[in-house]
Amino acid sequence: MRERGFLPDFSAAVLAETAELKHAAATPDATVRDLRSLLWASIDNDDSRDLDQLSVAGRDGKDDATVLVAVADVDALVRKGSQIDEHAATNTTSVYTAAEIFPMLPEKLSTNLTSLNPDQDRLAVVVEMTVSADGSISDSAIYRAMVRNHAKLAYNGVAAWLEGTAPAPAPLAAVPGLDEQLRRQSRVAQALKRLRETRGSLQLDTLETRPIFSDGTLADLAPDASNRAKELIEDFMVAANGVVARFLASKAMPSLRRVLRTPERWERIVALAAQAGETLPAVPDAVALDAFLQRRRKAAPDGFADLSLAIVKLLGSGEYALEIPGEPAPGHFALAVKDYTHSTAPNRRFPDLITQRILKAALAGQRSPYANAELAALAAHCNEQQRNAAKVERRVAKSAAALLLSSRIGANFNGIVTGASDKGTWVRISGPTTEGRVVKGFQGLDVGDRVPVELIHTDVDRGYIDFAVARKPS
Repeated sequence: MRERGFLPDFSAAVLAETAELKHAAATPDATVRDLRSLLWASIDNDDSRDLDQLSVAGRDGKDDATVLVAVADVDALVRKGSQIDEHAATNTTSVYTAAEIFPMLPEKLSTNLTSLNPDQDRLAVVVEMTVSADGSISDSAIYRAMVRNHAKLAYNGVAAWLEGTAPAPAPLAAVPGLDEQLRRQSRVAQALKRLRETRGSLQLDTLETRPIFSDGTLADLAPDASNRAKELIEDFMVAANGVVARFLASKAMPSLRRVLRTPERWERIVALAAQAGETLPAVPDAVALDAFLQRRRKAAPDGFADLSLAIVKLLGSGEYALEIPGEPAPGHFALAVKDYTHSTAPNRRFPDLITQRILKAALAGQRSPYANAELAALAAHCNEQQRNAAKVERRVAKSAAALLLSSRIGANFNGIVTGASDKGTWVRISGPTTEGRVVKGFQGLDVGDRVPVELIHTDVDRGYIDFAVARKPS
């Protein structure tokens, strides 16, 4: 963490400031609506304690439905320029490693006073959307409200229930009417997703991993696959972030946008398609790329995660950029949206807290608390720390994988090349799912190539996993 410019520990000044905060934020402001009676619920990872958002579906009309997303009002307690804020502005993100979580905010806040915890009244910023049957958003509104989480739910349990493979999780079954409420949310989310897909939103399976522990000992790094509940939340968050971006633009407010530029290595994506007997346009085309991906998902489902990973690597990384209303903006290629910000996770991402402050200023008819030059500098710093956080998480994950693989020197694996440059060639294997460097026989390999590799060396302390291209049997 320190090598990458992070503050792994909270300073005495931050801890002292945190100690002075005794209660969750509340306000007598008459503009704050009381929505505590709605059947709000959170859906997150099983072990998540920093709950940033809740959702609820309102009326079902003949041709539309209303969805509300409540985002924790972190700014109500974490003031701009405070010691807590300065720490968050330095790290810019919570860092999640297999060994330990380094929260952006003190846990007294992120898992308690600013978390949308069950059965607690909390101040929130609410994004209300009217979604038509075709998935388009016909109307929207943003306002502040008091909310109450009636059920803390987990992705896997909700997904299994929605798919009919398991009974309702206990917290869901305990709240009358929540079952139909979630089914309604799922229907709306699927409509939102279908519309994005027609516009070229890329449907990828990247197989993120989660550490599996047994009696306190690391046992595996298992794929953390997507499911229907995760997609539900993703679809709502993409829609809510789009509403926030367009609202700020309508108020002539500069903002931080989340962008993914047109891929520079499109020619390699075209080459991968050609290897599968497919043809893609010579110029980047998200609709054509997604159509190709879905054909490959059906034709070769077992290899789709590997193809997805190769495409993700070739698309490049998303980044934050200053958006000035009226000026050209790149949009987000993979999501197929032009208006997109990050605003729904202020407990764990600093850009979301920045956006929340600008949004609240716009709602109050005030000027932005950030000058354009300050926003541009913050965007650059957040991008740098995002890359650094990924390096920290990857380094710890590699040390964990090296530990699991240390007794398997000489074993062979089927791999896919995930990186190929002057800095080195990298390959991903499964069992455990991890990446390592190809140090022998890498000549001529490129991203997306499948190659058998032999494990030849591990170094747990340094997170090194080294492979050689395996010889084919004679």
